[in-house]
Amino acid sequence: MHQPDDPIACYVCPLCTAPLQLNQKSYVCENNHRFDLAKEGYLNLLPVQFKHSAEPGDNKQMMQARREFLEAGYYEPMAKAVAMMIDANQLKHLLDLGCGEGYYSRKIEGFCANKMKLHGVDIAKFAIAAAAKKQPNARFIVASSNRLPYADQYFDFVLRVFAPSNDDELKRVLKASGFLLTVTPGPRHLWQLKEFIYAEVKEHALESELPQGFARIDSQRISYKIAPNPQQRIALLQMTPFAWRANESVQQAIKDAAELEIETDFILTLAVKTAL
Repeated sequence: MHQPDDPIACYVCPLCTAPLQLNQKSYVCENNHRFDLAKEGYLNLLPVQFKHSAEPGDNKQMMQARREFLEAGYYEPMAKAVAMMIDANQLKHLLDLGCGEGYYSRKIEGFCANKMKLHGVDIAKFAIAAAAKKQPNARFIVASSNRLPYADQYFDFVLRVFAPSNDDELKRVLKASGFLLTVTPGPRHLWQLKEFIYAEVKEHALESELPQGFARIDSQRISYKIAPNPQQRIALLQMTPFAWRANESVQQAIKDAAELEIETDFILTLAVKTAL
């Protein structure tokens, strides 16, 4: 819900960076740039001149495949671990960066006793519309992680699950001593899927690289096996950066494999902002 319940403006205008204020069903800045709330309750702060394509990000088909896989619960143990790491800290505002259709935001709301204000941002409009429909208590916007239309030092916590980000923007929107929780693939993540694609499968690094100006304070490795059905395997494949290497014959082989068990391996890294 987009309520003006904060003493400072949450959003800044993507065109001129002036604060945006809610006026009925639009956000308006002092230069009269206006952004209307969609009927689903989200806000689109990605002006057409900042788009690199007509509909950037995941298309509707990819978003639905991802949703079906996640809603089947295969990543829930990781999502619960994320929520527990978040709940250990007293927070007011959390940003789910590259939130997609809001799966992790919903899990945080469900698992965390600490009732913080949840915000989500993604470049894909279809995904944000779906997220806003499912979680009306959170505030979702369409925007690029390279140009986050949020006020400086607004967030106590930023969550980044397999999402690209701009290090300078991360630091700008986080408060002094704010937290960054990053989820990255562990050494054995999706090993059996990758065996269909690569002649030689290589392990990911055990520790993820942190942006400059952050210090690691905790890390956790979550590993377990899953057995998705043939359609879910392809949905999972589409969620990975190596999907573009899987031609039709590779995808068919993944579908046809009998009783395929796939390792999941996640590294959760909690860091604190140490410098502006």
